[in-house]
Amino acid sequence: MIPSEDAAVRKRDIEERLRQEQETLSFIRESLEKSDQLTKNMVSILSSFESRLMQLENSIIPVHKQTENLQRLQDNVDKTLSCLDHVISYYHVAKDTEKIIKEGPAGRLEEYLSCMAKIQKAVEYFQDNNPDSPELNRVKFLFEKGKESLESEFRNLLTRNSKPVPSVVILDLIAGDDDIETTDEMTLEHLPENILQDLICISGWLVEYGRNLDFMNVYYQIRSNQLDRSIRGLKEHFRKNSSSSGILYSPAMQNKRKDTPSKKAIKRPGKEDIMDSEIDSYIHCISAFVKLVQSEYLLLTDIIPEHHQKRTFDSLIQEALDSLMVEGENIVSTARRAIMRHDYSAVLTIFPILKHLKLMKQEFDQVLQGTAASTKNKLPVLITSMETTGAKALEEFADSIKNDPDKEYNMPKDGTVHELTSNAILFLQQLLDFQETASAMLASQVLGDTYHIPLDPREIGTSSSSYNSEFNRRLLSNYICKILGNLQLNLHSKAKVYEDAALGAVFLLNNFNYILKSLEKSELIQLVAVSQKHPDKAYRSHIDEQLQTYQRSWLKVTMPLTEGNLPAFQPGTKLKDKERQAIKDRFKAFNDGLEELCKIQKSWAIPDKEQRDTIRRAQKENVTVAYRVFWQRYSNVPFTKNVEKYMKYKVEQVEEMIEKLFDTSA
Repeated sequence: MIPSEDAAVRKRDIEERLRQEQETLSFIRESLEKSDQLTKNMVSILSSFESRLMQLENSIIPVHKQTENLQRLQDNVDKTLSCLDHVISYYHVAKDTEKIIKEGPAGRLEEYLSCMAKIQKAVEYFQDNNPDSPELNRVKFLFEKGKESLESEFRNLLTRNSKPVPSVVILDLIAGDDDIETTDEMTLEHLPENILQDLICISGWLVEYGRNLDFMNVYYQIRSNQLDRSIRGLKEHFRKNSSSSGILYSPAMQNKRKDTPSKKAIKRPGKEDIMDSEIDSYIHCISAFVKLVQSEYLLLTDIIPEHHQKRTFDSLIQEALDSLMVEGENIVSTARRAIMRHDYSAVLTIFPILKHLKLMKQEFDQVLQGTAASTKNKLPVLITSMETTGAKALEEFADSIKNDPDKEYNMPKDGTVHELTSNAILFLQQLLDFQETASAMLASQVLGDTYHIPLDPREIGTSSSSYNSEFNRRLLSNYICKILGNLQLNLHSKAKVYEDAALGAVFLLNNFNYILKSLEKSELIQLVAVSQKHPDKAYRSHIDEQLQTYQRSWLKVTMPLTEGNLPAFQPGTKLKDKERQAIKDRFKAFNDGLEELCKIQKSWAIPDKEQRDTIRRAQKENVTVAYRVFWQRYSNVPFTKNVEKYMKYKVEQVEEMIEKLFDTSA
C-alpha cells in the first residue's frame, strides 16, 4: 500500500509542474507576438522618418551650398579691401614719416625707429612688387636719410656724454684694490643710463637693418680720445699736485687708502732725483690704464655686437697704450743716457716701474685677451727693454766700483767715509726693495759665466721667471758680494793715496765700519751671508787690522818711554851728564810726539761715536800706562833745573789730550 501511495503523489507533482510549464509557454508566446507587432510598428515609423529626412536633405543642401559660396565671396571681398588698404598705406608712408625723419631722432628715438620700420617695409614692398614706382625712390631716400640721422645721433650722444674720468675718481678706483675698508667694488658710470640705452638701440638697429658698421669706428675714436684724455688728466694732476713724497691722495679716500701703488722714494746718490714725480705719475697711470680699460670693455660689450667687440676694443685702446709705452721707453732712454754718463744710480728709476709692470702684467694680459698679437706684445717688449737696460747698468755699476780712480783731490782730508762707499751702500740698500726685479735683471744675463754660480738644471727654465726663489736669492747675494769685494779692493787702493799710513788706516777703518753697520741695519747682511759665511766677522777682522795699523803711529810716543837702556840710578846718587841728557831726550821725544799726533789727528774724523770712544780708550790705556810708569820713575830725579820744560804734561793732561782726538771743535 505504501508504494502505491508514493507513486500517486509523485504523479500529482509531475502533473502540477507540467501545468506550470504550459502556462509559462503560453505567456512567452503571447510576449513574442506582442514584440513582433511592436517591431513592425517601429520599422514603419523609421521608414517614414527616413523618407522625411531624405526630403529635407534634398531641400537644405542646395541652400547650404549657395550660402557657402556667398560667404566665400564675402571673405574674398574683405581680403581684397584689406590688401588694398595695406598697399595704399605704403603709398602714404613717405608722407606720414617725412617730417619726423627730417627732424631727427633726438628726444624721440622710439618713435623715430618706429617710422624707420615703416619706411623699411615700404622699401621692401615696392622692391618686390613695383620696382619702377617713383614711390620706391622716395622711401629709399627717406630710409638713407633716417640712417644717416641715426648715425649722427649715435655720434652726438657719444660725443656729448663722453667725458674724461676725473683724476680723483681714478685715484679712488686704484685705491680700491688695496683698501681693506672698501667692500663694494668701485665702478665707473661712463654714460647716463638713458643715454646708454639709446646708444644700444641705435647700435642694434644699425647692425640689423642699417647694414653699416661705420658707427663702430666712430665709437672707438670717441672713446679712445676719452680714455687718452683721462690718463693725460691724471698726469697733469700729478704735475700740479705731486707732494714731496710723490704719492697723491684723493679727497674721498684721504683717510682710508694706503699708498697705492706702493713705492718708496728713490734717492739718487749725490744728486736730487728730479724724476720721482714722473715715476710716481707713470706707475699710477699704468694702474689707471688697466682699470679704465677694464671699464671701457664692459661698456663696449653693451653697445658693440659681440662679433665686433675684440677688434673695436683693440682699436680703442691703441692711442693710450702707445702713449704709455712711448713714455716708458723715454724713461728707459733717459736712464740709458745717464748710465752712459756713468750715473748708474739712474737705473734706480727703472726698478719701481719695472716692479709695478710685472705686478700688473697678469691683469694686462687678462684685459688684452682677444686683441692682436702686436698689442699683447707691447708690455712684454717694454719689460724686456727695462730688464736689459737694468742688467747692463748693474754690471757696469759693479765695474765702476772696482775702477773708480784714486784721485787725491776726491779723497776726504779727514779720513772719513768716501763718497764711493756711501753711494755703493745706498745703491745696494735700495736694491732690497726690488729684490725680485733685480734678480730677474741679473738672470737675463749669462749667469754661469758672469757670476760663476753653479747651476742646477732643475732650477733653469726657458725664461728668467722660471728660476726658483732660492736661486734668485743666491744670484742677488753673489752680485752684492761682488760689489762689496770690488769696493774693498778699491778702498785699499785709495788708502795708499794718503802719505800718512795712519790716516790711511783711519780711512779704511771708517769705511769698513760704515759698511758693516750699514749691512747690519738692513737685510743686506742676510743676503751677503747666503754666499759668504760670517760676513760680520770678516769686516770686524778688517777693522781690527786697520786699528792695529793706526795704533803703530803712536809708537813715536810710547817707544821713548819703553825703550831699553834707560839710565839706572840710585836714590841720592848724582846723575852723569850723559844720563841726564838721555832722560831729557826721552821726555822731549814724548812731548814732541804727543803734541804732533794730537795736533794732526784732532782734524781726523771717526764719525761712529762707539768706534771713536773705543779708539780713544785704547790709546789712553796704551799711552798713559807707559807714561805713568815713566813719570813716576823720573819725577823725583834731578835730571834738569827746568822741570816744566821736560815734564810738561801730567798723566791726566795726557788723557785729556787724547780724549780730544778726532774732534775738530776741541
